[in-house]
Amino acid sequence: MYFFFCSATGFLLRMGENKWMGKRWEDMDTDVLVKIFKELNLVELSPVSQVCRLWRLACSDPLIWGTLDFGLLKSNFIQTRASPYIWVDDRSDKRLARILRVAMAISCGNVNCMIFHYNLYMKDEHLHFISERSPHLKRLVMPAWNRITRVGICQAIQRWQELESLTMPTIGHPPYIMEEIGRSCKNFTELKVMGSFDHQFASAILQFLPKLKVLSLRCSKVTMDALQSLLHSMEYLEVLNISHSLLLAIAANGRKQVVHELDGQILERASRLREFHYCQSRTCIACQRMVVDEGIMRWYRYEDWFWRRDEVRSLDLQDYGKLFDAGCERLTSVE
Repeated sequence: MYFFFCSATGFLLRMGENKWMGKRWEDMDTDVLVKIFKELNLVELSPVSQVCRLWRLACSDPLIWGTLDFGLLKSNFIQTRASPYIWVDDRSDKRLARILRVAMAISCGNVNCMIFHYNLYMKDEHLHFISERSPHLKRLVMPAWNRITRVGICQAIQRWQELESLTMPTIGHPPYIMEEIGRSCKNFTELKVMGSFDHQFASAILQFLPKLKVLSLRCSKVTMDALQSLLHSMEYLEVLNISHSLLLAIAANGRKQVVHELDGQILERASRLREFHYCQSRTCIACQRMVVDEGIMRWYRYEDWFWRRDEVRSLDLQDYGKLFDAGCERLTSVE
């Protein structure tokens, strides 16, 4: 007679008989169940969470839900000429709402990091829903702004009082967001901007987030006066990333000129930082892409992982998460 023991589950199987010896599923330790359920995606996890109270408890464990990565979730959209400059298929909105309902119901408020794709166009109602059900969020990678109102984002930030890190696409009027973060998120220390960064943006950070420690402007269009302002006045700044950015100097006549090398004064001030990341090499692929795209990176043209990268380790998103993997994306796609 032969026996087979599974160390992950604690089950003992007698070969040749259709019998299990040892622990029953309902008697399994929660930590063992969590280890098993971590291998499931959201679609697979949903029915599992409904089996019994113990399984639902295991399915909502923080080890599973620490990071909720929706980096593969995108909207079906068409660009338009009128505000909000985008039209989104109603089926995409319903799909997003359905996915968020399932995720928020199972996670039970245990999500600490939430990542969204830059081509996901959510509305205030979506943002309101997740902000109410993820009160302990510490890191957020924002979707596109087009359909999110000023009231919508401010109300969400007010609920996320534990927020420490934000990655955001460029927005036309950033001061009100920086002000709300400064007022509501007392532990906020880390910001990444994907797009344009000018003197107005820098002034908003100086005024409302003076204790910011980490700032990444990777692959962004950055004006030199904004950069100089940061290096001169940000007393608590420790890490600055301007790798592959298009640096622009504004001449007296108002014309913008590309800056190919940093002067000694800026380099001296940057040397005081714990980390300063800078690349404007003609042989660098990312730098070449910035020139071709005229300072506004067309992320959709490039590899799926390219937008997730960052030279600052704490801001790099690494590989896509398990909870919403490629299989989950296909199973929830809109026909």
